[in-house]
Amino acid sequence: MARSANLNVMMKTARRAGRALLKDFAEVEQLQVSTKGPGDFVTRADRQAEQTIREALMEARPSYGFLGEEGGPVEGEDPTRRWIVDPLDGTTNYLHGMPHWAISIALEHKGKIVSGVIYDPVKDEMFHAEKGEGAWLNESRLRVSARHRLVESIFSTGVPCAGRRTLPAMIQDLARIAPEVSGVRQYGSAALNMAYVAAGRTEGYWERELKIWDIAAGMIIVTEAGGFVGAIRDGHDPLEHGDVVAANADIFEKFAKLVRAREA
Repeated sequence: MARSANLNVMMKTARRAGRALLKDFAEVEQLQVSTKGPGDFVTRADRQAEQTIREALMEARPSYGFLGEEGGPVEGEDPTRRWIVDPLDGTTNYLHGMPHWAISIALEHKGKIVSGVIYDPVKDEMFHAEKGEGAWLNESRLRVSARHRLVESIFSTGVPCAGRRTLPAMIQDLARIAPEVSGVRQYGSAALNMAYVAAGRTEGYWERELKIWDIAAGMIIVTEAGGFVGAIRDGHDPLEHGDVVAANADIFEKFAKLVRAREA
C-alpha cells in the first residue's frame, strides 16, 4: 500500500500526540481541568496535544493553514490547503477514564477533504484514507458493513446533554429510529463513530451541532470505505452546518430518510 508524503506526516504526528495523551490518560485524576461549557471540558493534555500536532504539521508543511479545536485558525501562505485537527475527540470520556477517544487530522484542498486520519491510541488503531486510494485500518483494507436491513443494523449517535438546544430533536429522533433498528449506541466520540461505520462495526451514524474538526477526517474515511455521508438537512454541507448522517451504501437512503423525517 503506497501512501503519500502528506498522509505519512499525518500518521506520524497522530502517533506522537497519542503517546503523550496515553501518558496523561494513565494519570487522568491529576490533570488540570478547566471548563469551557457544560459537558465540554478542556484539559491540559488536550491543549498540549494540539500544540504538538500544530508544530509537527507546520514544520512539515509550513505553507499550509491550520484549524484546530483549541487554538483556532492559522492562515497559511497556500490558501488552498489547510489541516483540520481535533487533538482529543472524546474529551469527556478521557476525563472520566473511559478508554474511547481519538485524534483526528484531516487535510483540506480547495474546500474538499483529501486525506484523513483517526487514531485511537488505546487500541493502537489507525484509521486512514486518501481520496481515490481506499480506506484502511492499520495495514488492512476497510469496507463498510454489507447489512441491508435496518432491523438488523446498529447505529451510533451523540445524545446532547446539559441543556444543549438539540436535545428535543434527539429525543424525537430516538423515538422514531429506535423501534426500526437493532440498536443505537452512544460512544462519546464523533470521530470514532465515523471510523466504526467505515470499519463495518456499525451500519450508520447521525448527529447534529458538530464542528468541522469532529467529522472532517471521518467523512473521507467513510466514503473511501464505500459508505455515503450527507447532511441531515437536504442541501446542507455537513462541514459547514455541522449535522451529519453516514451509513453503508445499502442502508444510507433508508436511514437518511428516517433521520430526516423530523426535518420534512
